[in-house]
Amino acid sequence: MIRIQQLKLDIGHTPEMLRQAVADALKLPPGQIKNYHIVRRSIDARKKPDIFYVYAVDVEIPKEQQFLKKRNSKNLTLVKKQRYQFPASGEQPLATRPVIIGSGPAGLFCALLLAGHGYQPLVLERGAGMEERKTAVERFWRTGVLDTESNVQFGEGGAGTFSDGKLNTLVKDHAGRSRKVLEIFTEAGASPDILIEHKPHIGTDVLESVVKNIRQEIIRLGGEIRFHSKVTDLEIRDHRICSVTVNGTGRIPAELVVLAIGHSARDTFARLKELAVPMQPKPFAVGIRVEHPQNMIDLAQYGVQASGKLPAADYKVTASTSTGRSVYSFCMCPGGYVVNAGSEPGAVAVNGMSYQARGGRNANSAIVVTVTPEDFGSTDILGGVEFQRRLERAAFMAGEGRVPVQLLKDFQDAEPSRNLGDIAPSIKGEWKLSDLRGVLPEVLSRSILEAMPLFDNKIPGFARPDSILSGVESRTSSPVRILRNPAYESEIQGLYPCGEGAGYAGGITSAAMDGMKTAEAIAQRYKPLA
Repeated sequence: MIRIQQLKLDIGHTPEMLRQAVADALKLPPGQIKNYHIVRRSIDARKKPDIFYVYAVDVEIPKEQQFLKKRNSKNLTLVKKQRYQFPASGEQPLATRPVIIGSGPAGLFCALLLAGHGYQPLVLERGAGMEERKTAVERFWRTGVLDTESNVQFGEGGAGTFSDGKLNTLVKDHAGRSRKVLEIFTEAGASPDILIEHKPHIGTDVLESVVKNIRQEIIRLGGEIRFHSKVTDLEIRDHRICSVTVNGTGRIPAELVVLAIGHSARDTFARLKELAVPMQPKPFAVGIRVEHPQNMIDLAQYGVQASGKLPAADYKVTASTSTGRSVYSFCMCPGGYVVNAGSEPGAVAVNGMSYQARGGRNANSAIVVTVTPEDFGSTDILGGVEFQRRLERAAFMAGEGRVPVQLLKDFQDAEPSRNLGDIAPSIKGEWKLSDLRGVLPEVLSRSILEAMPLFDNKIPGFARPDSILSGVESRTSSPVRILRNPAYESEIQGLYPCGEGAGYAGGITSAAMDGMKTAEAIAQRYKPLA
């Protein structure tokens, strides 16, 4: 195939205009372009207000190598179609089926691949299935009544379900896993547009049905998923996993256990520490959420207001500060909502989410600062967990049990906010005007305050005095890494740490890919059960 790069078209172009552009790039009559395949589509708004869609397209024509030699264009290259291949099975027999703890992206994709190749996995999820989980989350946002096992962090689909469903990843991928993840999502009901968008996203509203469809496919292929099945203990003998205990009483024999527990399974981390499963603390990031009018972001990024031809604009900003710390945006949600993402009593954590249409009035993003074990105030393996808890409890106190909200000017002046400006918060859950300045360590607050005017230079209005801040953003990634070898196995034989909670991923796609890699490692060693 020949890949054509940098095909620029007006945002109002038609499919016929794209076909003509493909023909022009190849210097061929349009009638000779039988088939072409869009690989990627992005937006070029560098010369505002002139905005273009930019395409990469694959085309099949006869005698491609000879053709390229004649054309000699830097935007034309020969490419081979990359297809994901699951490895051949190993020879070691399994006496019991693999047990996967957790049904987030890592656990679901690990289970899906193993089920599809005859390993009959059992997935144990501490929270509820999607329908029941959604009810519990919406009740929490409406009333403040928290279900500690089914919430924004726990339940079918994992923490990523109540987010924007962003699927872009920086993970290098030469095996086709990233593309396979997108294909599986589209087969489960996501829009086919995610296969070509530069920054694909699904949306919380669509993710709900997508996750359920993946569950049903795992079951159809011979796997099993049990909800309300919290793994409370692991039996380890002679440095080997032997069984798991569910809900304190039910023992399930297991010689192979995948730990896809998510970044907020703090009680599981504590039990792993007691069992001397090798772990280490790791850096992560904390900060606040900031909200601006979406039309302000659209105008800054596009030079014009977004219309039906343009999606709600996003952004990515980063700055170095005199404190020696970098500040950056994380999990940006165009046309989205800030959500109360707490999972423990007496604590508040926030996250961001968008529906597929990204039609909300505000844009929001986390503005975060990296923290390291030196910041935790403890040399304990779980020092990062306690650091998160301190911030979340402080946020709970600041908001009197609700999401604490503060205007940027009041945050600068270290004064509690008493009135809103021209921006009204878009928050899922109860919120209260408060004082966020005392929630974060002062060095982090100063870093954020120094970065905001720098971001304003890139996006006019970013540091407007009535920008809405909320907190605390503390669950950006896992505070620990559960160590594993190149075969994806812990020093505890049969234990496979996996995904974001184990410290090997950062987002839906990378977690799903890590689940796939773990399934591959298991399959290369063991025979299927069926």
